[in-house]
Amino acid sequence: MDPASSSADILAASYKYGSTFKTPVEHNAQMKAFLFGYPISHSLAPLLHGHLFQGVGVPWTFSLLETKDTTKFLPTLKQSDVIGCAVTMPYKVTMLSAVDELTEEARMVGAINTIFLRRAEDGKTRYIGTNTDTIGIREAFLQNYSQLPAQSSGRPALVIGGGGACRAAVYALSKWMGVSKIYMVNRIESEVRDIMGSFGSAGLNVELIFVSTIAEAAVLEAPALVVGTVPDITPREKGEILAREIVDVFLAKEEKGCEEMGWDVLFGTESMLWQGVAQESLWTELPMHQFNLDEAKEALTNAIKMHSVH
Repeated sequence: MDPASSSADILAASYKYGSTFKTPVEHNAQMKAFLFGYPISHSLAPLLHGHLFQGVGVPWTFSLLETKDTTKFLPTLKQSDVIGCAVTMPYKVTMLSAVDELTEEARMVGAINTIFLRRAEDGKTRYIGTNTDTIGIREAFLQNYSQLPAQSSGRPALVIGGGGACRAAVYALSKWMGVSKIYMVNRIESEVRDIMGSFGSAGLNVELIFVSTIAEAAVLEAPALVVGTVPDITPREKGEILAREIVDVFLAKEEKGCEEMGWDVLFGTESMLWQGVAQESLWTELPMHQFNLDEAKEALTNAIKMHSVH
């Protein structure tokens, strides 16, 4: 899949859930979106979306709805000037029941991070839940290395972690990168087993393998792609130390990922940026490739640097 075609497919697919919600009036009006979660005062989402809205010339705003009171969600979402919303922890699972329909990504991952609006045949508004974290991971790869699917097809991948981002990574790798199997490394085995069971019930068409020992990692084929979904901090607990040692074995294999690249590194800001662009595409109904990302990427990078200094 090349980046140009991938940038259009999420928007085209959204119309299976209803017709366009966009009108000239709405594009020029003061519409708004918001992030629902707790705690989220540290979130960079308003910074990102502010730059993205500005870049495509729509006078829309993005704000935080930080609350423990879930009863505030639907009344806010259904205000006439709200064009959609983002959802983060701890509500990515609980808000599954708040929408009219789920996309395949949301259903398979078992969580939503985005709600967008489409119109039913009778003109009523339909609220559709999706998971653009999956798109963020896909686009981080494709926008930087468009040839990756051809090189990773039929080969293993490795996912580190056992949370929601791990689920998004598993789906993205199996759906778009053509991997044959996915090794899973995590400090807590039960978290991975839950993920494996969930994807098995959902019909995911890829083999998931929990790697629990250094000896297992040593004899397995080298992964073509690696996605880390845990903080890059020094491991302290026994399970964290073992997980890091297992990952080190995979990374030290002679065959390193895609042959001509070795282990090139993409930072998390790439997937964060692209999942946000995917959200904006669904809200504005503009293809992802129309968004100017230079200013948004620079703003994100600078904000993260300032946070790390303090």
